Amino acid sequence: MTARGLSDAPHSRWNPLLREWVLVSPHRTQRPWLGQVATATSPPQVEYDPECYLCPGNSRAGGARNPVYTGTFVFDNDYPALLPDAPTSQDAQASQVDQEGLIVARAERGICRVVCFSPRHDLTIPRMQPEEVRAVVDVWTDQYRELGAIPWVQHVQIFENRGTLMGASNPHPHCQIWVNETLPNQPARELAAQTEYFEKHGTCLLCSYLRIEQNDRVRLVAENESFAALVPYWAVWPFETMILSRRHVASLLDLNDAERNDLAAIMRSLTIRYDNLFSTAFPYTMGFHQQPTDDKPHPEWHFHAHYFPPLLRSATVQKFMVGYEMLASPQRDITAESAASHLRGLGEVHFLDRG
Repeated sequence: MTARGLSDAPHSRWNPLLREWVLVSPHRTQRPWLGQVATATSPPQVEYDPECYLCPGNSRAGGARNPVYTGTFVFDNDYPALLPDAPTSQDAQASQVDQEGLIVARAERGICRVVCFSPRHDLTIPRMQPEEVRAVVDVWTDQYRELGAIPWVQHVQIFENRGTLMGASNPHPHCQIWVNETLPNQPARELAAQTEYFEKHGTCLLCSYLRIEQNDRVRLVAENESFAALVPYWAVWPFETMILSRRHVASLLDLNDAERNDLAAIMRSLTIRYDNLFSTAFPYTMGFHQQPTDDKPHPEWHFHAHYFPPLLRSATVQKFMVGYEMLASPQRDITAESAASHLRGLGEVHFLDRG
């Protein structure tokens, strides 16, 4: 049976990055537009909020006061999940627990930072100007360089949680950066998959995948000279997307000036489409996956970003991972092709800016 022949029948799709199967059940709903489509969360309406702990000049929850910043602003998280002074691997007694391979723990050093994208409380990536988003890309690049250069750091995770549904406690435009001295679960799985593919085929897994998507074009959402945004064939979340660099690069550090501009542009293009989908400030978790910052070469690694949004059929209907998905395998009803078609057709004028 061909891939197109599976479009109406239940089938499983292989995720080569995580090396797991995803159950797709398109017969359950051929269209994502079932149920009431209602407008939910709107962006903040004020440029400055005196109660916001991320706005310029305000006090943060931990007591520190923000400078009156006019561009981006980076600071160490006041309540970090990771600490740089945790026990090290050299202190075996303090850093490890291992009882018969069943009760196992290890100390984990790390650093947590917050990056404010803009001094304006009412802006988000889709509503910022291209040059403003480019400034954020430059900050991400500088932070990856600085933090990745710390000898004990092996992974730099840049991520944005947008919206209360994704656990963001503050609507001010910002993201977080967490760094680890070991490789976390998802990047470790992706590294293993990309390494195995590279050793077997002598080429990059995501380069090969992107060539297929550029030929098929049914899952592409947006593209420019340097990047493509698409709904991955194996997507789990209803409107999950990836941004892939066209050129084989391993991290933000490898991007030239034009590519940084194009990364900013495609992020704006994709997130505008998200907001336009249900005429709401679309929630998501976004994060970059870049090569480990150890001292080894990583010719197998391909720079990319993941977007995981939870909305299903409207601004108020959320997708939950429950039942079979928690106990057996990820599952989705809306096909990747259908999701891409809807996102692709939305245009790049934000719903709040339409005349």
